[in-house]
This record gives sequence, structure tokens and C-alpha cells, in this order.
Amino acid sequence: MVKTLYLMRHGETLFNKLHKIQGWCDSPLTEKGIRQAQIAGNYFVKNQIVIDRAYSSTQERAVDTLELVLKQNDLENLPYKRLKALKEWNFGRFEAESEDLNPKIVPYGDLFVPFDGESQTEVGLRMVEALVQVMQSTDEEKNVLAVSHGGALACFTRASNAENQLPRGLKNCCILKFEYKNNKFTLIESINHDFSELEKR
Repeated sequence: MVKTLYLMRHGETLFNKLHKIQGWCDSPLTEKGIRQAQIAGNYFVKNQIVIDRAYSSTQERAVDTLELVLKQNDLENLPYKRLKALKEWNFGRFEAESEDLNPKIVPYGDLFVPFDGESQTEVGLRMVEALVQVMQSTDEEKNVLAVSHGGALACFTRASNAENQLPRGLKNCCILKFEYKNNKFTLIESINHDFSELEKR
């Protein structure tokens, strides 16, 4: 029996718009980010995918994105859990600084550790541990939606040995579809959405 995990990044935030590094610090969704979440929510409607269980990082931008997706699917009353382990990478003293400080070469590895941040390995392990527990506690043939963050998604994908399939650039509200079987995650598809209508505003 196969279980499916839809691992999603949050919508555009104020810090995204201002090109600031955003890790454990937080900023709200922009109007564009709200619309992105609603459009992303339509992916499940159009493909007749029933969300059985839902999870979110504890950070506001992820929680708000999840709630918008659930509302778009008439699932406002579906209980969901907030998990600290799904938080974004802690970038330490780089937090809230300009994205220009980020190195151009990835993966970052231990870059942020001397600056009171997390290593790539730490982020990946906490994400894998949390999502394994989520999937193990989920009934067979169920669809799980979890909303997290760009850096955390990349670390999870690398830590779960799906790095060779990791798409370049995890855009706002992108969805990584994983199959979970025999305690292993397999990346099946990377879903980006058409936000062209939002660029006209």
C-alpha cells in the first residue's frame, strides 16, 4: 500500500518581496501570496485529490497558506497539526538580512553554523524524522498535505535521497509529490502553478 505526501512551500511573503533572508523569523503573506495559495489549492480540486490529513510548520506564513488551501477545498473544518520540525532552516545571524549575502553555490552545507544557524544535515534530519512519523501514523492509501519552506523542502529532499530529482528553484506554493512505501520517500512529481494572471496586476 502506498501513501502520498504533498509537501508544499508557502506563498509569497513580505520578506520574499523585499528579498530578505527568511528563516526562523517570520513575515506575513502578501496579497499575491494569498492568491498563490488559492490557485495552488485549486490543483487538488481540479485533480480530484482528497486531502485526508494536513500539517504545517508553526510559522505564520505556512499556517496561513495551509488554511487557504484547505478553504479552497471546502475543508475549513479539517483538523490540522502544527509541527515545529517543519520550520524553515535557521539561518542564524543572516536572518532578515539581504538575500545578496547568500552564496551563489548550493548546497550550503554547514555555512550558517558559525553564525548561530543550523547545518543542512540538521534541517534534513528533523524534517525526515517528522515526516516519517507523520506517514507512519497515517492510514494506508491516504493523501497527506504538509506546508513548509523552500530551504527545508530542499534539505528534506536531499536527506531522503531524492536529490537527483530536486528541481531548480522551489517557487512559492510549489508542491513536491512523494510516494511513501516501505519507510522510503520517492519524489514522483514537482508541481508549479500558473501565476501569470497575478503578474498583470
